[in-house]
Amino acid sequence: MTSASSSAAEGPELIVNGDFSSGVIDPWWSTPNAPGAVVDGQLCAEVEGGTVNPWDAIVGQDGLPLTAGESYELSYTATATAPVTSRTNVQLAEEPWTQELAAADQISGTAETFTHVFTASADYEAAQLAFQIGGSDDPLTFCLDDVSLTGGAEPPVYEPDTGSPVRVNQVGYLTEGPKAGTYVTEATEALPWTLNAADGTEVATGTTTPQGVDPTSEENVHTFDFGDVTEAGDGYTVTVGEHVSEPFAIGDDLYADLRTDALAYFYHNRSGIEIDAELVGEEYARPAGHVNVAPNQGDDGVTCWATTPCDYTLDAAGGWYDAGDHGKYVVNGGIATAQVLSTWERTLTAEGADGEALGDGALAVPEQGNDVPDILDEARWELDFLTAMQVPAGEELAGMAHHKLHDRAWTGLPLLPHEDSQARELHPPSTAATLNVAAAAAQGARLFEPYDAAYAAELLTAATTAYEAALANPDMLADPNDGVGGGAYSDNNVTDEFYWAAAELFITTGEDTYRQDVLSSELHGDAEAVFPPGGFSWGSTAALGALNLATTDNGLTDGERDGVLAMVTEAADGLAATAQDALYGVPLAGTENYVWGSNSQVMNNMVVLATAHDLTGAAEYRDAVLSGLDYLLGRNPLNLSYVTGYGERDVHNQHHRHWANQLDATLPNPPAGSVAGGPNSALQDPIAEDLLQGCAPAMCYVDHIESFATNEVTINWNAPLAWLASYADDLGAGAGGDPGEEPATCEVTYTSHRWSAGFTSSVTVENTGGTPISPWELTWTFADDQRITNAWNAVVTQSGQDVLARPVNWNGTVPPGGSVSFGFQGTASGQAADPQAFTLNGGGCTTG
Repeated sequence: MTSASSSAAEGPELIVNGDFSSGVIDPWWSTPNAPGAVVDGQLCAEVEGGTVNPWDAIVGQDGLPLTAGESYELSYTATATAPVTSRTNVQLAEEPWTQELAAADQISGTAETFTHVFTASADYEAAQLAFQIGGSDDPLTFCLDDVSLTGGAEPPVYEPDTGSPVRVNQVGYLTEGPKAGTYVTEATEALPWTLNAADGTEVATGTTTPQGVDPTSEENVHTFDFGDVTEAGDGYTVTVGEHVSEPFAIGDDLYADLRTDALAYFYHNRSGIEIDAELVGEEYARPAGHVNVAPNQGDDGVTCWATTPCDYTLDAAGGWYDAGDHGKYVVNGGIATAQVLSTWERTLTAEGADGEALGDGALAVPEQGNDVPDILDEARWELDFLTAMQVPAGEELAGMAHHKLHDRAWTGLPLLPHEDSQARELHPPSTAATLNVAAAAAQGARLFEPYDAAYAAELLTAATTAYEAALANPDMLADPNDGVGGGAYSDNNVTDEFYWAAAELFITTGEDTYRQDVLSSELHGDAEAVFPPGGFSWGSTAALGALNLATTDNGLTDGERDGVLAMVTEAADGLAATAQDALYGVPLAGTENYVWGSNSQVMNNMVVLATAHDLTGAAEYRDAVLSGLDYLLGRNPLNLSYVTGYGERDVHNQHHRHWANQLDATLPNPPAGSVAGGPNSALQDPIAEDLLQGCAPAMCYVDHIESFATNEVTINWNAPLAWLASYADDLGAGAGGDPGEEPATCEVTYTSHRWSAGFTSSVTVENTGGTPISPWELTWTFADDQRITNAWNAVVTQSGQDVLARPVNWNGTVPPGGSVSFGFQGTASGQAADPQAFTLNGGGCTTG
């Protein structure tokens, strides 16, 4: 026997017969598949093999009285003849099985004593202690001894390991980008810092800037800046006093791998297909899930759940598993697919964006070599699922989309998809889901048209059918209480989904009906409503439509498009200011926005900023994106990179059913490029509740597989990560320009006609060189308060006094000796001066 080590707790013993010295098992019980008996002074349960979930085999004791606010210490000693994870819970003894303690203990053949302290949140007349030991293919013997549960314990104070107080982007900084960090200290005076190369050579020095208490971490911090350093290299560190940062790089190729790894996440999480070891490696390979191969019941003939039965089945195989579970949700799939599609569409609309890095043969997908960009192949896997979720023709709600498809009841961790034996069920259609299908399919239709016109037509039919069905059923809202077996994903306002879907259908078809639906929306023109400061999300999707209206060549008039651009830049101005003011550089306003998936909110704000930079060229937008990447990759209060495989201190125990190494050593951690949800001050899981009470908002995170509210991974969080990695990699690739390319040779003629409060200007750009200029970008700066209101024959955007002019779809090339002309109107007060200097594609022009 091994004695228990309870010494801190002073209250009465609540466990009856915890040392089994009487030789009898009572009042302990076990499930029929784990019969128990007292053997050599221990309770030993013979657990049958072939169980699926932890709770399929249990040893437990009921009748434990707990008092709200009291802290308790549980200790026990255990062994097992084969490695098993005991899900050790103190909980309500009936549904909903509310847990006061939820621990995962690795039991082996060597006797080990486990001790847990928890504080009861409610009064219990008869709580339950349960050792859940199911989930093993093979039979095993589980033995318990010296079980003790006593009150009066001293709750341990959780102190996260934050490493060095010098916080930097642990991946690195682009050579021409901003370079800043944060230092946590009680000092109030400026302190010297040193930047050292990998060999210890001093590269730069400076002094920190005291900033006071950071409201997100409640810590006193300084900031420091080394933006003047542009020498590429690995292994840089920043030292402040005795403290040294994690190493990082400076260079222009820092995000190429993240671009592909973030996109590989989607193939890893495909449903209905074998995950090929040749594409992902042996540790991540697995059989196809939910394809009607035992024990699966399959997704190719799914009918509605019993609460709202239907007389049809859907073949909804395929698609992406949403998150840590095996559910497939249309509202998460819609935004995720849209952002994957937009990662490709950006390469068609943004100067310097690299489509080759996303093209056929560039990504690890099984469709390589089919003459379709690999990123579109990946998006198609989910598009097919989304359109398959529509109610069939001839049914009462034909064209509407079922909100979700998942298991009848919750499954436990770990559980590989092909081992899931639960029945799969469709949940009722919703307007939000239907509009997600309409929007994503409409965007997919225009992007697939050059590669597969027939498929593009199918997508457009699905999109228009869905939109008409949503108009006919505008208020079918998902039930917020429908959360058994999968998340509810309820949304009580679908105005934003209508706006998004109308925008995508208009961009794809050019039809005026959709244009009018966009322009008449109550959201149109309201930047804060379309781009909430806390970030757009699956429940707030209008931004997706607005961003595409701003960046694509569509049928909006110049004035209408200017209005959309104004929304984007107004939102980006606020976010850039937020990032500039934030002591960790994060573009997320306020402490109240550290919610479930806060990192995705940060990233979606970064997408807005990056799009504004694509549209205007304004450096402050780019810098705010890059400082957001700094936050995600280590410059944050916890000194953690929230992306697996990136940085010295990266998270790697994200909540997932088959990337579950923390619970089963034979399973892998999440692959590189998987982003964790991040700090969530609501503490919405037992682990967070137990460890993080009283945490400052940006400190409310723990890298634990059971902390689903802070450490989940999902498709709609990795999608913006992939978008941003693509953007950042393009920035790096274009940072130095082409060394062999000479600046454009050009002459600009600028003339203006002015009146009391405004002006009309015309601009002619002549190519005086010997090679074509394609595409072209002309920039200049006003010396006063002139504001451009509308333009013709060019896309003209303004940020402050800086102006950027770009071609429309028919005048993107200026041949040698040729010219391009455009004009614009604007407002000005007082005397207005013509600009004196112009830059074309990075080179100065003479003026005529």
